[in-house]
Amino acid sequence: MQLLWVVVMGLLGAFGAEGEEALCQILGSPEFPMLSKKGDVTIGGAFTIHTKISVPPLSFTDTPPPLTCSSMNLIDFHLAQTMIFAIEEINNSSSLLPNISIGYRIYDSCGSTLSSMRAVMALMNGQERTVGKTCSGQSAVHAIIGASDSSSTIVMSRSTGAFQIPVISYFATCACLSNRKEFPSFFRTIPSDFYQSRALAQLVKYFGWTWVGAVRSDNAYGNNGMATFVEAAGLEGVCIEYSEAILWNNPREQIARVVEVISRASSKVVVAFLSQWEMDVLLEEALAQNLTGLQWVGSESWITIDRLATRRSSAVLGGTLGFTLSKSKIPGLREFLLRVGPAQDPNNTLLREFWETTFSCRFSPQQEKDGGPRQSQCSGSERLEEISNPFTDTSELRFSNNVYKAVYAVAHSIHDLLTCRHGEGQGVNRNCTHRDSIEPGQVLRYLRDVNFPMKSGERVYFDENGDPTAIYELVNWQRDQAGETVFVTVGNYNASLPNGDQFAMNGIQIVWAGNPLKRPRSVCSDSCLPGFRQAQIKGMQVCCFSCIPCAAGEISNLTDSAKCTQCSLEYWSNGDKSRCVPKVVEFLSFDETMGILLAAISLVGACLTTVVSLVFFCFRETPIVKASNSELSFLLLFSLTLCFLCSLTFIGRPSEWSCMLRHTAFGITFALCMSCVLAKTIAVVIAFQATMPGNTVPQCSIPLQRISVFSCTLLQVVICVLWLALAPSVPFKNTAHATEKVILECDVGSAVGFWAVLGYIGLLALLCFVLAFLARKLPDNFSEAKFITFSMLIFCAVWITFIPAYVSSPGKFTVAVEIFAILASSFGLLFCIFGPKCYIILLKPEKNTKKHIMVKSHAKSQ
Repeated sequence: MQLLWVVVMGLLGAFGAEGEEALCQILGSPEFPMLSKKGDVTIGGAFTIHTKISVPPLSFTDTPPPLTCSSMNLIDFHLAQTMIFAIEEINNSSSLLPNISIGYRIYDSCGSTLSSMRAVMALMNGQERTVGKTCSGQSAVHAIIGASDSSSTIVMSRSTGAFQIPVISYFATCACLSNRKEFPSFFRTIPSDFYQSRALAQLVKYFGWTWVGAVRSDNAYGNNGMATFVEAAGLEGVCIEYSEAILWNNPREQIARVVEVISRASSKVVVAFLSQWEMDVLLEEALAQNLTGLQWVGSESWITIDRLATRRSSAVLGGTLGFTLSKSKIPGLREFLLRVGPAQDPNNTLLREFWETTFSCRFSPQQEKDGGPRQSQCSGSERLEEISNPFTDTSELRFSNNVYKAVYAVAHSIHDLLTCRHGEGQGVNRNCTHRDSIEPGQVLRYLRDVNFPMKSGERVYFDENGDPTAIYELVNWQRDQAGETVFVTVGNYNASLPNGDQFAMNGIQIVWAGNPLKRPRSVCSDSCLPGFRQAQIKGMQVCCFSCIPCAAGEISNLTDSAKCTQCSLEYWSNGDKSRCVPKVVEFLSFDETMGILLAAISLVGACLTTVVSLVFFCFRETPIVKASNSELSFLLLFSLTLCFLCSLTFIGRPSEWSCMLRHTAFGITFALCMSCVLAKTIAVVIAFQATMPGNTVPQCSIPLQRISVFSCTLLQVVICVLWLALAPSVPFKNTAHATEKVILECDVGSAVGFWAVLGYIGLLALLCFVLAFLARKLPDNFSEAKFITFSMLIFCAVWITFIPAYVSSPGKFTVAVEIFAILASSFGLLFCIFGPKCYIILLKPEKNTKKHIMVKSHAKSQ
């Protein structure tokens, strides 16, 4: 085809008139138009009136013989008569082109690009074959209506574009024709496949068919339409399992191979972007191979063709879905069609052939040599009213309306030209044209601006690419009560609406292929449920995937999610990974067993300390209590009570106050405790530095003890105040340690402050331990140094083991370890220092005498 176009334009452009003459010699020219009428202006037409063409052998030495077309196509003959009806209607109009007659010249394109080229050459040249065999070079028509397919229309538009002859197609849908640079004179009254292909992609996606097969016509219509569909389907997440191309004249073996591919495929939906002729041959082979159970989705070219929708074909095509043009009504058309016949022009061979085809008769007697079944003689008086065929059918007029609108568009452009108007509402042009000097280029310019309403209310206009607004009906092949296939409108598509609103269903029940009540499934892989994500299978298309569970902390809340979404820091995925739920907040609470146990031990420790205090108070006048420095003992018992109670601040939900209180209370109470122990140790050492065993503690040591306790505690208070002032401990949600939960803890704020508090307590404990160790050999009855040494040994052991346990314990166990260290060290001090004294006071009162103490002390000192 491209080579033919190069030859044509080369001859026209390089050799001028001589080139035109050579072109006429090569292509030949139809002897006469099939249908014609003269007028002031002439509209050409090209229709596929015959569907079969025989190309004679070319000798390249003689003039090529004319092409022979056969097998009359009643559908396109109906369209050609619709064009004539529109012209006659306009000629009889008093408002549109008054006093102007429109003529027509209609040629048969035979569904072939070669024959279409011959037809357009005849329309452009205006002469039939003459003795001189020359082309005049001046167009005899002002516009051309046609052709019946995209490939033929492309040939015609490329030929006429250089001469500015407008071509208005009623059937060519190839999106390539919207290219204004390549086809500047092309218009159409049928939407571009640019929109139909996208509508088909949205349709298959709407019904969840993500795995489909595709069959197309191997021409401009099918190849361009399918390419656009594949692109649009990819954007919708639809994959194409296979894509096959056929032509109606392919060998049967090739058609059979395509049907075998369809039958072996796993997809259950077939998108057929075919012309009616390709669908004819594909259907026959599908019936031969019993190809059933598939859901067909068709293009507008064949989806409403009656001869395909038969009872026989319903086994294959039952339940078919597809987009088509809207139905319409043309008043008076049926009556006009019923008057068509050889009586209008007895010498017109086309009308005679139409009559013979319609009534299966012959005007001339059938010869024996003709063969075939015997046919009756045509009388010419047969009645078309009694015939029901594609020619007489005016129930829908989907494509007839396109021809009707195309003729009116040309008429309105000529009307605007002659009345000096540039389109509706655009003012007046003073440079008017007389009807005898109308040129196709002028019609072309005015055709771009036409905007008028039809009798039906539909408005006709073209966009900047020569295309109309794309509006489709979605039809479904269903059976009526008589068992006949009918086309039921179940939805619509309007490309002028915003995205998302273009495609809509009307609520009518759809009949499906196979099981009429059950929509077929056509997927490569089953859908991934929420909580899973798609993982593409290597070497397969994106629609073929496996379902992988989302990782912990990730979710997918939609079906067929491509990826899992990470939950935010304070949220975690639920059990089925379908939604994020708040993480479990972990802290040591009073409601759990560990918290209850630690709180109970803390209260028991505080109670024991209180009991010891009461015992010491009740026996405060006894020698052993007096010898134990009762003031420091009571202060030590008070500090131990606070140590036990301060562990309760570590239990419960951390807050700003509890976080600041727990560490400062712990630091100050333990500093007070260690200060008391240190003072007692110093007092023991000082007491036994006297030379005589009977001497008592010097009175000056009492203020010294108070000052030492106050000073040591005050220093810890200063450290805690600085800590709180500069970087206090605050509640902190720890999400780093455990991904599945939030650990609510107290951030120490300043690590230096925290370890300074602990370090200071450790320093006091170390001093106590050293002094007590040095005084460990003092007499037994005053050997507090031994018990202090042992208690400090326990204290240091606990807090030394606390450090690694604190660092390594996770979550609430960190707090538990700290509480355990507080309680263990507190119990160690209580039992080691006050346990032996309570034992003597309560169980061995005979030893709680001054005499016993003095005797033992003297003996020991000796």
